[in-house]
Amino acid sequence: MITKGQKINDRYEIVRSIGEGGMANVYLGYDTILDRNVAIKVLRGDLSNDEKFVRRFQREALSASSLAHPNIVEMYDVGEDDGLYYIVMEYIEGKTLKQLLKKRGTLTLSEAIDIMSQLTDGMAHAHDSYIIHRDLKPQNIMIKDDGQIKITDFGIAMALNSTQLTQTNSVMGSVHYLPPEQASGKGCTIKSDIYSMGIIFYELLSGSLPFKGDNAVEIALKHMREPLPRLRDENEAIPQSIENIVKRATAKNPKNRYDSARSMHEDLLTALDDDRMDEPEYQYKYPENETDTKRIKKLEETAKLETTDDPTDFVTEITGDLVDEVEEAVDKNSKKLIIILASIFGASALLLITLFFIVPALSHKKAVKVPDCEKLKVSQCEKKLQKAGFEVKEIKTTFSAKIKKNRVVKTNPAKGRSVKKGTAVIIYKSKGDETIKLEDYKGQNAIEIKTRLETKYGLVVTIEKKEPEDKNKEYNDDNEVIGQSLEKGTKVKKGDSLVLYTPNIVDKFPDMAGEGWSLSDVEAFCNKYELVLDKVEQETSGYSPGTIISQSRTAGTTIIKGTTLRIVVAVKPKEQPKPTPKPEEKKASDYTTQTDCEKAGFSWDTETEKCSE
Repeated sequence: MITKGQKINDRYEIVRSIGEGGMANVYLGYDTILDRNVAIKVLRGDLSNDEKFVRRFQREALSASSLAHPNIVEMYDVGEDDGLYYIVMEYIEGKTLKQLLKKRGTLTLSEAIDIMSQLTDGMAHAHDSYIIHRDLKPQNIMIKDDGQIKITDFGIAMALNSTQLTQTNSVMGSVHYLPPEQASGKGCTIKSDIYSMGIIFYELLSGSLPFKGDNAVEIALKHMREPLPRLRDENEAIPQSIENIVKRATAKNPKNRYDSARSMHEDLLTALDDDRMDEPEYQYKYPENETDTKRIKKLEETAKLETTDDPTDFVTEITGDLVDEVEEAVDKNSKKLIIILASIFGASALLLITLFFIVPALSHKKAVKVPDCEKLKVSQCEKKLQKAGFEVKEIKTTFSAKIKKNRVVKTNPAKGRSVKKGTAVIIYKSKGDETIKLEDYKGQNAIEIKTRLETKYGLVVTIEKKEPEDKNKEYNDDNEVIGQSLEKGTKVKKGDSLVLYTPNIVDKFPDMAGEGWSLSDVEAFCNKYELVLDKVEQETSGYSPGTIISQSRTAGTTIIKGTTLRIVVAVKPKEQPKPTPKPEEKKASDYTTQTDCEKAGFSWDTETEKCSE
């Protein structure tokens, strides 16, 4: 059992558990040598004695260690320590895409395209290395706070070589993202990952999964035979171009899908172009019902008996794991392996001979090369293609920095390709260098703007800190755009540079009044952060002299160098002077002489010789 504080290989210290899976548990660890946090995947103890699972676990390390891409989790180390099989990987601060979906429900169109652009770019890199993930789902995609995604868990990925491309492997991924061919036991190709990415894209835009059921087999059957619900029926605001990408990626017949993750990636980059907003609905070239009816019938029978309460994982009852069978065959009888490999090579050689010699010989149409139309006028290209025996299917437009506007950029099939006469060719004419008008990005999140401009338009965007012109404005986000190097309305093109300025924020204001700060504390604080102190004294008997009564900057708002901070400080009320007492007024009886009596305004009685009123 792994415990907190335990060290693996006398180097990786366990901090806490961060996840559990069917094959392995994942821990947050600390690399004591390189002084960094890492994620450590440890093969479950009950499986460490099973050679089959150990081999599968080690395959993950071999598969993923060759991948170096910003959207794929980096692998650092792999090994075994006292019976513990472990893999050390990059630790990602953030949440899974599934957690984000549970919190948000749906994502905006631009957010979904950004995530899918990164996902397809990362998987294109993996496919270039002949690695199929086979378990793509939101649970295996991490998203960082800055919007960058990281593809994780190549635990069932398989490195392919020329003799393994058609081998069948057990279904280990989540059934909700399972390609039909995988469910029917036909094995995986790169197009299987494309199908899973299409389902993920659907979920990002709709907030729900396209196929649901009471058990895993029922859901798998829906993947095999039911059409995908239309996105635009749920949300009319989704452009047809986006619907087409989802429809093409999730085609049940792999022939109707994208040929590569790179093709899907490039389609995403232009999906929101004006000329694609109202494009016609994508039509499948090949029948969609090319499925194994015997397999469907067997699965239907299985579905009636299925009683599991957890439909998330479609386990190995559906197909066998030929990879493991071959590995066991090596251990039991190497001669059987030789026979198997010889059969595969023999079949491959026969197939190649058929494709390259027999089929062309039987073909009635001669193969010719597509002529080079680059930089020609469209009319000239049409004539050139027709003269060579081709038909012009349609004329599309595309941006080009090298080819003059309205001249031919390329054709599909591409120039120099040998294809049959009569093949329909698409001509792409130039719309010129793609330019966009910049907006005023003030007040928006700099990271979101940078991601959008770089992904969609190919601009080079950098973010720099800058002292705000308005020193007295409060900023709650240090990623808020306060300025830009190019003004609103400036036309830019792919490769141009733009600088987004964010406030040079160093810290946040404390609650000086609530925390009982003194005047000397505030003065020291202002000196430290180079703030301008505006002190106002208020006479009050409710506070001790020198106590901070209030502050102009709200607690928690960001501190910016040069900002004015106004505080109200309690001072002792001044003592009021005592009033001078008035002299006592004398009565008439107080005067004893006639002169004084009459002088004071009283009357003198001569008979009694007394002063009276």
